[in-house]
Amino acid sequence: MAIKVLKPGLSSTVQDGGREGYYHLGIPPSGTLDRFGLAAANLLTGNSPETAALECTLTGPELLFEQDTLFAVSGAPMKLLLNGQPVPFNTCLRAKAGQQLKIIGAPSGARSYLAIAGGIDVPLILGSRSTYSLGSLGGYQGRRLQAGDTLPVTALCGHGPVGQQLPEEFTPAFPKHVELRVVPGMYIHRLIPESVDNFFSDEWRVSSESDRTGYRFLDGRPLSFVERTPPFGAGSDPSNIVDACYPIGSIQIPAGRTPIILHRDAVSGGGYMTLGTVVSSDLDILGQLPPGAKVQFTQVTLQQALDIRHTFQQKLQRLITALSC
Repeated sequence: MAIKVLKPGLSSTVQDGGREGYYHLGIPPSGTLDRFGLAAANLLTGNSPETAALECTLTGPELLFEQDTLFAVSGAPMKLLLNGQPVPFNTCLRAKAGQQLKIIGAPSGARSYLAIAGGIDVPLILGSRSTYSLGSLGGYQGRRLQAGDTLPVTALCGHGPVGQQLPEEFTPAFPKHVELRVVPGMYIHRLIPESVDNFFSDEWRVSSESDRTGYRFLDGRPLSFVERTPPFGAGSDPSNIVDACYPIGSIQIPAGRTPIILHRDAVSGGGYMTLGTVVSSDLDILGQLPPGAKVQFTQVTLQQALDIRHTFQQKLQRLITALSC
């Protein structure tokens, strides 16, 4: 079975749970920017939570189903039209061969996930079907979808859970002003104390120059660095250091002016200091922020971050249980 792409949307890519285990070789994990949204769409159609699906950014594609199948769309609440008729979000739906699905931009949030029963059957590359566009790796020919593409799908369309809906308790909110929790890092000492306070007290705005590699932020006060003689091997920018590793979620501040949070397509190291790391569950919140959304950063301890991650994992397990009955 296949799905034909009539219009690709702004940025539609195949993503699954990610390509873990190769970051030390410079290959980022890629994968979904909203684990909960991907899991919800997949579970509604009877798939496992991390099955390959389409990640649709800000506005979605127009698609032609070439065979009967089941599908669901979750994440940011985009409007769905099946052959021109509205169909519900967060619901397992049946599409017949020849029908067209149009996914229209959401009033809130940034990314929706279209899951097909059986999953999108692009090749496994290093254990994942996720797209890493900068490296032309994985997904559909290593890139975003284009008009005329034909997506192979492992179609499973028995009686299935048609009409199954996401329980209300799991329906996410997509506020335009959020808190992102940060564990301070080993280079935060490079900022003067006043700038550290300003970073966490200021309100920041998501820049339009944000993507799967990194989210950029505007409107906060410029940050100042402790004066020093640059060590051998570091550059002249006050935020430069001798190269170091970057975990996903690291916060860079080139020249002290535009914080950048590295996301799932980011490089694994470089020469900018990082003041801390956004906790893993809040990266899902970050991935749903459209340009112009406002952010407040809050310091947490490592233990608090571990507790936050545990709470997220418990919620995900409850979702799996609820949709597996």
